[in-house]
Amino acid sequence: MAVSSTTVQPGRIRVLKQGLKPYSKNLGPVVYWMFRDQRVRDNWALIHAVEQANKSNVPVVVAFNLFDQFLGAKARHLGFMLRGLRKVNLLLEETLQIPFFLFRGEAEDTIPNFVRECGASLLVTDFSPLREIRKFKDEICKRVSDSVTVHEVDAHNVVPTWVSSEKLEYGARTIRSKINKMLPEYLIDFPTLNPPIAKWSSTTQVIDWDAIIAEVLRKGSEVPEISWCEPGEEAGVELLMGSKDGFLTKRLKNYSADRNNPLKPRGLSGLSPYLHFGQISAQRCALEARNVRKLCPQSVDAFLEELVVRRELADNFCFYQPHYDSLEGAWEWARKTLLDHASDKREHLYTRDQLEKAQTADPLWNASQLEMVYHGKMHGFMRMYWAKKILEWTKGPEEALEISIYLNNKYEIDGRDPCGYVGCMWSICGIHDQGWQERPVFGKIRYMNYAGCKRKFDVDGYIAYVKRLVGEMKKRKAEDLSSRKLKELRR
Repeated sequence: MAVSSTTVQPGRIRVLKQGLKPYSKNLGPVVYWMFRDQRVRDNWALIHAVEQANKSNVPVVVAFNLFDQFLGAKARHLGFMLRGLRKVNLLLEETLQIPFFLFRGEAEDTIPNFVRECGASLLVTDFSPLREIRKFKDEICKRVSDSVTVHEVDAHNVVPTWVSSEKLEYGARTIRSKINKMLPEYLIDFPTLNPPIAKWSSTTQVIDWDAIIAEVLRKGSEVPEISWCEPGEEAGVELLMGSKDGFLTKRLKNYSADRNNPLKPRGLSGLSPYLHFGQISAQRCALEARNVRKLCPQSVDAFLEELVVRRELADNFCFYQPHYDSLEGAWEWARKTLLDHASDKREHLYTRDQLEKAQTADPLWNASQLEMVYHGKMHGFMRMYWAKKILEWTKGPEEALEISIYLNNKYEIDGRDPCGYVGCMWSICGIHDQGWQERPVFGKIRYMNYAGCKRKFDVDGYIAYVKRLVGEMKKRKAEDLSSRKLKELRR
């Protein structure tokens, strides 16, 4: 069903529930349930909420629900997210006079309750292909009153997932032309967002951000925060195009040559935490990259392939494949070959605990695991090797997939993301890949080994780099601990 909207393309919006026309002409406010796209600037969902509110001359309010350790999220993830949301709260109120409400508990309880309490007529929400969120939305649609309309806006992808393709795509080569064909319509600049015409006159919520952040840091302390990545949309834009160390302004020219070298982490954009939490818009990144294409065409094309085609392929997989995190989600050829070789003899067998603690006989694999545990981000090339080795060292593909997803979600700052699920599924189940020469354990799944890595980059240099990284982080942790103890003694 098409939605009349001033600047947001109708294809970007899906009607999850059409409310009955109210008897009264006095409509209630528009509630935007922010979830995946945690920003004020360049946010189609927020733009749509404001436009719909202005049409009815009603106010807008933004609500966010904090789940209790969503999909295993720890201090690392929740700290980064909440510090970013604190800035969203401030920016919304200062620049748009839109109030921000933070709820805790289950979204299927808190969001319908809030919609009912403020008498909302429209609920606008972000798009996510993950099944947990889709279940919440189904339940919310049932629980809100019949007069409430629910719109879902894909503000995460350049081309909305349901527009780029109506089916599960086999790989990048099958979705690329579909996305590229839609870019002239969807890769457009954002309109200026002005404060809503009608102002919120009800009570607002005073959020004790310090107390909430302190609590989640304490509860999730097993995986501590990282210091190299500053949260918030301003920091994301600075990383993209800042004058000091911006990706497009200072590091772009080496991207196509350096992005697959684990010894050159600065060769990557570093934007994935901001993209995952929606603190920066992929569309903004694409627009700005396109503007500098003449300077480095090869690097910009490689960046746009990753940013648009590969990211949106991951959303396509999770949206159209309900088993996106299990062997059931693999293509038939891959499932068959993995099961045919499931009982093959393994040279090493490791438990999840041994893998988590990097206690294997492979120093390169151990380094990649430690990079993820301590730094919060493993280099993209190493993620492939890391997951394929887990397949080689566990009892079967089901266990390998379960362990790789568990570790990825627990330690990667951008864990619990379609790209993470697809990365594990590509490495272990051959998703978006083809069959290769058959061999023990892997069957026809693409094989990677230590010798192959050694031909591609300086393996010993990477191991030494991670060792230094871990040493520095342990030293900093010890210093922080002694500093805290000293403060306590002085009290």
